[in-house]
Amino acid sequence: MTNRQNAAIALGILTAVLAVPGVSSASYSADSDTGIEALDYIENQHRSAREQQLTDEQKQLVKDAEEMGKHLRHPLDKTKAMPVAFEGDEMTYDERTGDFTAKGKVSILQLDAHRFQADAVTGNTQQQHIEVPGKAHILQMTPGQVRVTLDGYQVNYNYGLRTGTMGEAIGKAGSHYITGKRFEFYPDHIVVYKGTETRCGAKTPDYHLAADRIVLYPNDKVEMDNVKFYLKHMKILQKKHYVNENLGGENGGAPSFPRIGYNDSDKFWLKWHLDKDLGNHVQANAYLHATGEDGWRSNYDVTYSHAGLRTGVTYGHFEDSDDQWIKKEPSWVTSYDHRLGHTHFHYGLDGEYGRWYGQGIHSNHAYGGFRLSYDPIRWGRNKLELGTGYDITHESYDDSKVNGARFDAVLTRDIDARWAAYTGYHYSKKNEENSLFNFDTDDYSKKWEGGFSYRIDDRNRFAMGTRYDLDHSKWRNIDYYWFHDMHCAQMILRYKSMTNNWNVRLQFTPW
Repeated sequence: MTNRQNAAIALGILTAVLAVPGVSSASYSADSDTGIEALDYIENQHRSAREQQLTDEQKQLVKDAEEMGKHLRHPLDKTKAMPVAFEGDEMTYDERTGDFTAKGKVSILQLDAHRFQADAVTGNTQQQHIEVPGKAHILQMTPGQVRVTLDGYQVNYNYGLRTGTMGEAIGKAGSHYITGKRFEFYPDHIVVYKGTETRCGAKTPDYHLAADRIVLYPNDKVEMDNVKFYLKHMKILQKKHYVNENLGGENGGAPSFPRIGYNDSDKFWLKWHLDKDLGNHVQANAYLHATGEDGWRSNYDVTYSHAGLRTGVTYGHFEDSDDQWIKKEPSWVTSYDHRLGHTHFHYGLDGEYGRWYGQGIHSNHAYGGFRLSYDPIRWGRNKLELGTGYDITHESYDDSKVNGARFDAVLTRDIDARWAAYTGYHYSKKNEENSLFNFDTDDYSKKWEGGFSYRIDDRNRFAMGTRYDLDHSKWRNIDYYWFHDMHCAQMILRYKSMTNNWNVRLQFTPW
């Protein structure tokens, strides 16, 4: 049987072309002492919306698949391969053997929103096998699976077994741009040889990872052999083996890249988080921090994390939002978080014991705390977050002890697509007046915070955050922020008007 000029044949093939990681969601966190981190979700949602925005060809594929479903002659049997429509300028099909060929603008559309395009395709429907000797274009918009756009060569694929190979290819999977000299497809993972991965869409990415071998598991993890981290063309780090887990989690398993910036107290600074999995839920972390004013200010830890428990030893310098420093020499830190049964309540326990040094003072610092919070209460465009707790702090230097309750209530509101606002009340018995160290401690107990955010356009956002000292009836902070999205990075400018202090931060996406 031979048909020409966009002939259509219903064939059950091409059930699963690719299996690659889903869209990740690396989260932004503000450096703030005005509570404006309550609006961090704006940056995260805005970036996610940009990543989820469909291209014209993706929109067309979804439309074509829906239209195809309206013209099925028989009810859909989900136990069999999805129906497929073939189109081409010249096509042949042998019903006895299952052999087929297609030439000239070949398009294969599958009902679950796969599209496969090439100039020439051969295969066999009985063996469920296809071959493309030249260039192929693959598009996937299957609900519940990662979105894929991939261009490559020399495809050899068995859609029944969901296994195959592809030659040199380049494309995008979710929010990840990938390239490779050779791809191998399996039902539960994909292997890329001599490949690269980045979330920067520039022709020459601002940053990328390159590896001899990349193994991608959908919504789980990625493993790389002989991996190199690049900023532009400059190699900044190399590892023999690298595992990036939690691709489907909150931070999307996003690799860490350096953040650079400037402020009046530290001058130019660089921050970079590196980690190494030691096995059995144990991880070593290095939080590298170099400043132009004080030099090396890094800290390190070895931490065990599992089932809500996080405990470990940490050593090094730490800085709070008021640019106050403390050194732990070292310190044992523990926290535990858990939901109370099937209720909306969560509780947490925190503890720390170690040697602290700051302000010319050494002290054995002991801390214990209990936290209780309620799931965010939402109605309309509003969200209310409530939390309370009790803390005890003891210092060996002067045998001082501070204990008391704390309470937090924060209300946020999405006014419209451009405007958002927040307000909050906070109380803590512990303050700078009754504490030995002023690290991460306010000099008053009761405070009100509030502010707003305004989206100027797709690339710019302005925000203001304030803090009011209710103990002494005076303003403590009125800060202004400008967020500017660049090609593959974001610049954040903060001005603290009460102290005339500037802070500029540049960070690559993901954060």
